[in-house]
Amino acid sequence: MNLELRHLKVVCAIAETGSVTKAASQLGLAQPALTAQLQRIERTLGGPLFDRDRRGARPTALGELVLSRARVLLPAMKGLQDEAARLAAGSHDVMSRYRIGAIGGPVVAHLLHRLSTTQPDAQISTHASYYVDELATMVLAGKLDYAQAGVCGDAMPSADYGLMWETIAVDGVCVLMPEDHPQAKGAEVDLAELAEEQWVAGTGDGCFADCFAAACARAGFAPRKMLETDPRACVDMVELGLAVGLCQPTFRPPAGLTTRPLRGAPLRWRLVLGWHPESPAARSASRLMELAQEAYQDVIARNEGYVEWIRGHPHLGASGGGGNSAGAELAAA
Repeated sequence: MNLELRHLKVVCAIAETGSVTKAASQLGLAQPALTAQLQRIERTLGGPLFDRDRRGARPTALGELVLSRARVLLPAMKGLQDEAARLAAGSHDVMSRYRIGAIGGPVVAHLLHRLSTTQPDAQISTHASYYVDELATMVLAGKLDYAQAGVCGDAMPSADYGLMWETIAVDGVCVLMPEDHPQAKGAEVDLAELAEEQWVAGTGDGCFADCFAAACARAGFAPRKMLETDPRACVDMVELGLAVGLCQPTFRPPAGLTTRPLRGAPLRWRLVLGWHPESPAARSASRLMELAQEAYQDVIARNEGYVEWIRGHPHLGASGGGGNSAGAELAAA
């Protein structure tokens, strides 16, 4: 019998679990079958690999030698297989399938529009989530190629998932209010003038609620507890006069409502695109980033008041390309 990689996996499993029975369970094999396989391996190598008794299985000197080689060969072979798969899948910079997860908003819609226009034969699927960590986990697991998300302007998505994040744009957070609201008369709103308001924002994770409280404190007041709900309910509450909302400038309000940026941009929202740097998607990431930034420009151009306002805030708006690192359209609380 010739020794194969699967045989080395058997030896490693027995050594790691300390038991043939436990190794069989881990490998999904019957215990008698694994025992017979171990015996064939030992005959091929010329001696016992484990001392076995009621206390378990412990490597012999020969077993230690085999394990030392296996622990080098198995990761090396796995690395070879992964590199080959990435090369085969990413032999062209243009992908044929795009699985994009997003927290929502018109930027992702316009991104998909641009992508389907420039590459009409591509297969495009989407996944929606309120949570950046959920999207990052799915990218890491290979269930998504990209994640389009948002975080509080000075924050970054967690580095725990090993994803590459690039900034699409950083915007000043806006207030959603009725058109006849007293503070809707100017081009921007002073946060301090809204001290008595009830607030509402979309559901989400991150530090936005803490940053909002800190911004209010700097403005000289403690805000009433922020209400969290879905975007449609946020709009309904603002229309009914129950609250004012916090939103991105990309949000297009319905008739009767309007948005105004906060003076001095005390709150910011960062739109990002993420992918795993060792995935096939990494080869097309720069192209998708260009489309995402073009999509942002498409959307923000609809808000002429914000476009004019942002001219006085050169640190805001579309990224020049390649920022580091990560939106519900109604800012996540």
